[in-house]
Amino acid sequence: MVPTAVIFDVDGTLFDSERDGHRVAFNAAFSEADLPHRWDVSTYGDLLRISGGRQRLATYLRGEGYGREDAESLAAALHRRKTEVFRSLCTSGRVPPRSGAQRLLDHLTVAGVAVAVATTGTRAWVEPLLDRYFGLNRFAAVLTGTEVPTLKPSPDVYIEALRQLGLTPDDAVAVEDSVNGLAAARASGLPCLVVVNDYTREHDHSAAGLVVDGFGDVDDPARVMHGPQHALDAGSVTPASFAHVLAAAGA
Repeated sequence: MVPTAVIFDVDGTLFDSERDGHRVAFNAAFSEADLPHRWDVSTYGDLLRISGGRQRLATYLRGEGYGREDAESLAAALHRRKTEVFRSLCTSGRVPPRSGAQRLLDHLTVAGVAVAVATTGTRAWVEPLLDRYFGLNRFAAVLTGTEVPTLKPSPDVYIEALRQLGLTPDDAVAVEDSVNGLAAARASGLPCLVVVNDYTREHDHSAAGLVVDGFGDVDDPARVMHGPQHALDAGSVTPASFAHVLAAAGA
């Protein structure tokens, strides 16, 4: 049986937006502030263990020798500018969705499955990014770190999403890309499908009902990394794939 709703994370999940999106915007904010810091691909991957961009900045700055108060104040200012830069990248089409994401959302809609978003990202960029590629009106609920400031791995954003949808964890499946996201979903009681990216491929996602390396499309088939091999249809995640996740949770 397919779920009543599927609740998606955004960064790294619907969009492969970390390396060539957020990282680029953080570096632009550093540059505009005449600061020497730059995050290369590897450094940013290490920093992704910290949920939330402002928190990521503050932790990094403390590691660079800034006092706690100075780090928090500078992180807040840099994050505001970073959000503006990233929003511009989103609206200009420089942060495209992952292969197969549009197809999957369309198929879920046709199957009568509600789709929602639960992300730690800021609403200022989440909404325009979703709207540009998918249309905001297709989502039954969009929850962000703006309204739910306790970030993943806290389950709060998923708990609020379920409340707004009027569902229990037995009715829905979360889709995540990271250990923190998976932990948040599971702590809320939601079964989870993990779609890894280059930053999260080697993480331990064994608590997920299904782990894949993409959503899959005609020219870009996905592969099952953990879970039932028959959960994909010709290399693609489909509404039926989520039935396997539900079944694994009930086993």
